[in-house]
Formats: sequence, structure tokens, C-alpha cells
Amino acid sequence: MTPSIAGFDYRRVPVADGVSLNVAVGGSGTPIVLLHGFPQTHLMWRHVAADLADGHTVICPDLRGYGASDKPAENGTATYSKRTMAADVVALARALGHDRFALAGHDRGALVGFRAGLDHPDAVTHLASLDVLPTLEMWDVMHGTRAVVGFHLFLMAQPPGLAEQMIAASSDAFFGHFLDIWANDPGAIPADVRAAYLDACRGAVPSIVADYRASAGIDVEHDQADRDAGNRLRMPVTVLQQDWGAALGFDAEALWKEWAPDLRHGTVPYGHFMAEEAPAEIAGALRDLLTR
Repeated sequence: MTPSIAGFDYRRVPVADGVSLNVAVGGSGTPIVLLHGFPQTHLMWRHVAADLADGHTVICPDLRGYGASDKPAENGTATYSKRTMAADVVALARALGHDRFALAGHDRGALVGFRAGLDHPDAVTHLASLDVLPTLEMWDVMHGTRAVVGFHLFLMAQPPGLAEQMIAASSDAFFGHFLDIWANDPGAIPADVRAAYLDACRGAVPSIVADYRASAGIDVEHDQADRDAGNRLRMPVTVLQQDWGAALGFDAEALWKEWAPDLRHGTVPYGHFMAEEAPAEIAGALRDLLTR
């Protein structure tokens, strides 16, 4: 049986032409949307969601192209742009009756959240980002031999064809590699959840690659346009990250401050999958954000 978030209701919600998202909804109160990262699904939020459901309506979708959500074929650069995926999230919240909502994202989901905050500031009341840099800054710091740690970013940025073929030929090994090396506590991802992640990724190689390809193309263009125009995140922002700066030679807080004037930035001792490794701490940080 596929794991699920205990006590949450599951439904499919149309968000765009031909695209519906698989979403788990639980709790009651002010809404917060939780967006998963790579190589995961909404299940990564299972502990945090259950905690936040005491006082909040918690909405946990699989992103377009991931999990049990629809995976439209890549038809131009916009199909998996973060602008398109952010519009999905806003449409999802509205379909569930919420014109305004808090938003927290991890990894890829945090990039979608970042774009939602810039494109839809009247909808996103609070924003949390777990363990990423904004797209422009990510590419700026990934250079020289230090960029080896992000080899997958460069692989999946290639034109359609080769990356999809290579990854599909050994998808469990590819996606499992990241589940292994990015976890400080491997026990935080139990066998049934790991199997669900790998199964979901196995059936989503083209759309996952398209998501990453967009981050080396159209997403850069969108972020650069906002940077040039002086657009910033107008809502309270919380960022929690591992200490990447020590390894890659940058000041993460300073980079984020350029985008988020109302910023609280924390360096944490957890692994990349911090919502699963330290769910009580992450839930606490999100509750603190929602009081600002």
C-alpha cells in the first residue's frame, strides 16, 4: 500500500488545462501550502503536516510532473517553468477556497514558492524556504571544482533526449543516490517511503528533467527580470539551510537578504531532508513564521 499522510483527505484538483494535482488536505484554520522537493513527493511533509494541522488547514500537493499529479509533455520552455508551477499552486489554493495562504517549500518546491512570492504577492502571506538558494544565486555560486556536488543540475540542463535516456536506464540508482548522500539520518526515510519516492520518480523522468531544464533557462530569465526591476519578496520570509557557504564559499544569508528584506535566516545542523530528520523543529519554525 502506498504511504499517505494519516488523517488527511486526498483529492485531485484541476489547476490548468489538462493538469490536475494530487493533494492531501488536513486540519483547520489559516491555510498553509507545503511544497515538496527532489527526489520526493508530498510525503516528505508527513510529520510536519500532521503537527501543523493542529491550528491550520494544511495543503500538501504533488507538484506538476511529480508524484501522482499530472505530468504534461514538455511543450516549450513554459511547461515546467517555476512561473507555471507557481500558478498551479495559486489555482490549487483558490480551488480549495483560499485566496491568501502561507507557503513553505523544500528544494524544488522552495523555488516554486520563491516564484509564487514574486508573482503573487497578494496571495502569499508568508514564505519559508528550506535548503536552496534562489535560482540566479545558485548558478552564480556553482563554479569550478566545487560545482561537482551539483552535477545533476548540469546533466538535466541539457537539451531534451540524452539526460532522460541516461536517467531512465538506471532511475532507482540515480534518484536513490540523492536519498542516500543528502540524508544525515537515513532512518528518517523508512523503507516504504523510500520505495514510494523511487516508484514516483521512476514514472516521472521526463517531467523531472524538464523541471530542472527550466531552471537553467526560462527560470533564470524570469529571475533576472525581477532582479533588474528591483522586485523583492514583500512578505515575511524564513530561510533554513545547511551550512553550504562554508563548503562553496558564499554568504547565504546575504544572498537571500537581497531578495527578502523581512528575512529570518537560520543555518541548521540537519541534513537536506530536514522536514523528515527534524520535523518538530521545522514545524516550530513555520509556526514562528506565521506569527510575523
